[in-house]
Amino acid sequence: MGTVRVGWIGCGRMGTAMAKRLITSDYDVVVTNRTRAKAEVLGELGATVVDAPRDLADCDIVFVMVSADAQLMEVVSGPNGVLANESSIPSVIVDCSTVSMETSANVRVACELRGVDFLAAPVSGNPEVVASGKLTLAVSGSRDAFDHVRPLFDLLGHGVSYVGEGEGSRLVKICHNVLLGIVTQALAEITVLAERGGVPRSAFLEFINSSVMGSTFSRYKTPAFVNLDFTPTFTPVLLRKDFELGMAEAKKMNVPMPLSALCTQIIVSAIGAGYVNEDFAVLLLEEARGAGLVLESENVTIDDGLGAKS
Repeated sequence: MGTVRVGWIGCGRMGTAMAKRLITSDYDVVVTNRTRAKAEVLGELGATVVDAPRDLADCDIVFVMVSADAQLMEVVSGPNGVLANESSIPSVIVDCSTVSMETSANVRVACELRGVDFLAAPVSGNPEVVASGKLTLAVSGSRDAFDHVRPLFDLLGHGVSYVGEGEGSRLVKICHNVLLGIVTQALAEITVLAERGGVPRSAFLEFINSSVMGSTFSRYKTPAFVNLDFTPTFTPVLLRKDFELGMAEAKKMNVPMPLSALCTQIIVSAIGAGYVNEDFAVLLLEEARGAGLVLESENVTIDDGLGAKS
């Protein structure tokens, strides 16, 4: 059984999947969410549900998984935030959200003023990746705080990289998601080219996945490409946000990113075409539309490389 009391803020799809791994590892987990009903799902698994982030102040470590910069500021330093409790505060706050480096730095300062260590720990993956134990995390902040939280990180995923002090992990995550979009667009283009030449998508992607160019990611996206199942894991709107963050950092540091700039516009085009709530793999459909090709599901069983077939 875990010996520390863990707080968890944010019970969306990712937050729920991650917190569940700690709960099922017998840690004492206390959860809260803006919509309490979502937190109650974890309550049924054994977590304690509370009303607000300030109610987590007696936890040793508090994790945060929210969707935007303003929400991170609110749950940490707002009127009902973790730091609002005058009687007690956690020793470490760990934020796994994808937010700007500026917001992360501001939250770090707010934590330091209360004597709380702040770890920026954005993640790579989605709920299915979490469930398979293949989540990866980049972490920056105090090395001592990282070592303290490391046993929990190891339960959340298999790849934990300490990248230094400050907000380095935020930049790592932004770079990761820019690469995610570029690779997906490239995969969409070559898949449409192959199909235009008469090669089934399933056969082409089987070849790619078996070659040196195959990856965990290409295998994972193959079912969506083959069967046109765009159940969202990460939407084009969220991907656009990360590209904009990446381009802003590149501008500040005078790093030319011509491919990223082009891909940003392609993503904007997909959103303009109405792809807002689908998975960002719909970049395949936009590529096919540009080629005058109407895609149809191949309706074949595909292994996603994570142990599931669809």
